[in-house]
Amino acid sequence: MIKRRAVNVAIGLALALGFSATAIADDVVYIPLISKGFQHQFWQAVKAGSEQAAKDFNVKVSFEGPETEAMVDKQIDMLSAALAKKPKAIGFAALDSKAALPLLKKAQAAHIPVVAFDSGVDSDIPVTTATTDNKAAAGLAADKMAELIGNEGEVAVVAHDQTSRTGIDRRDGFVDRIKSAHPKIKIVSIQYGAGDQLKSTEIMKSILQAYPHLKGAFGTNEGSAIGVLNGAKEMKRKLVIIGYDSGKQQKDAIRDGSMAGAITQNPVGIGYKTVEAAVKALKGEKLPKVIDTGFYWYDKSNINDPKIAAVLYD
Repeated sequence: MIKRRAVNVAIGLALALGFSATAIADDVVYIPLISKGFQHQFWQAVKAGSEQAAKDFNVKVSFEGPETEAMVDKQIDMLSAALAKKPKAIGFAALDSKAALPLLKKAQAAHIPVVAFDSGVDSDIPVTTATTDNKAAAGLAADKMAELIGNEGEVAVVAHDQTSRTGIDRRDGFVDRIKSAHPKIKIVSIQYGAGDQLKSTEIMKSILQAYPHLKGAFGTNEGSAIGVLNGAKEMKRKLVIIGYDSGKQQKDAIRDGSMAGAITQNPVGIGYKTVEAAVKALKGEKLPKVIDTGFYWYDKSNINDPKIAAVLYD
């Protein structure tokens, strides 16, 4: 009898502890972030920012993305899996601004706030978007290009895609500024390399073969810019090359003069602001439509400036 009573007490304690643990687990705010990719150093910096915010706001985050930024279907699967875990909120950087809409509507119906980051979606479902003003940043890249090639001549654009908001805005920001402010410059080719440096290298080589008088090229993300750089090197062509993002290869190229300069975002800030916005949304706080996380031009002259060095990443 005593043994039975002891067993019952033990079971009761175990159940109580189990329910307590479950209750604690349920109280933890879980916020998954689904990124556009994972291979670029940019995304690792975004991840670091999100993890710092998780510590500061006492929430749990996860961060994942497909192996390449061409894998739209895989990203959609990741988003679906994340929503199945019933998170309190979710961060999402869309590879295809329209393909994810059915799942985002599902999140909205379940009252899960969606914070878009880096790349927005064609919808009012996200409570805010933490991003760089990519049109303005690419416009600055266009002005720098014009200055460096003597404000006339042929240039090309190697973009990472034509489906994400960042891909569209960086392409259009560059093209629109050239057309409006630099009419003697002609954009002779715009091609897409999925942010893959090997594919972008081959694209750049084909552009250089087609346009022997090309003066400059703009790569719209890390992989695109490195592809442009490598393509020019393989073809032994001297070009004014302007990139976007940073990473060790771009920084080395800018230091040795083979790349003229680049636009850097604030990736740690993007990750941090995404989590911070999700926490604020859960508290019912009002958020702006866009959280502008800033951008900077950097080249050989200012790459070691403390303000610039703080937003570059390896």
